[in-house]
Parts: sequence; structure tokens; C-alpha cells
Amino acid sequence: MTADFALQASRITGRFPRAHGSPVHQGDPSQIGISNINRPDYGESVTIHPNEIPVFWACGVTPQAVAVASKIPFLITHSPGHMFVSDWTDNQLEGEEKVR
Repeated sequence: MTADFALQASRITGRFPRAHGSPVHQGDPSQIGISNINRPDYGESVTIHPNEIPVFWACGVTPQAVAVASKIPFLITHSPGHMFVSDWTDNQLEGEEKVR
């Protein structure tokens, strides 16, 4: 996304730390261990245009991989494009208020 959109997305998503929250990194993928941005470990690659920067959010796929490797007997999670749905409201996901 463009740098302006990345800043706006960071401000918006940063309000929801119990969801994906703000990006964990913006810019050079090699700084977070990604050697080839065009060959993602999961999902499909996207085109990054000359006026855009890559922006990275934490993802549920990483803990899923850990759960599979640990061979736990049962886990409820999501798959790419199919997110977990609950009865929590946006207000409960926003900020640091406790979710009951």
C-alpha cells in the first residue's frame, strides 16, 4: 500500500489490539527475515507497485503451525480467508478494556 495508506491503516488497526492490531513491520521485508517477498510461506504473493511499501500484520497462521507441530489433540482456529467469529463487539476488541 502507499505510505499514506499504511499510516492510516496503522492508526485504524492499532485501535484493536485484541484483533490483529497495528502492523508489526512496514518496509524492507528482509528486516523481519523474509528473503523473497514473492514466495510467501502461506497464501499467495501480491504485487507491490513502485509507489507502495509492504506492510505486515501478525497472523494466526504462525500459532497454527506451532499447534500442529506440538501435536495437541484439539484446537479451534481459522484458515486463510475464513476468520474466527465470536460474539465480541468492536468496542470489546478496542483498547485495553477486559473482555468478559
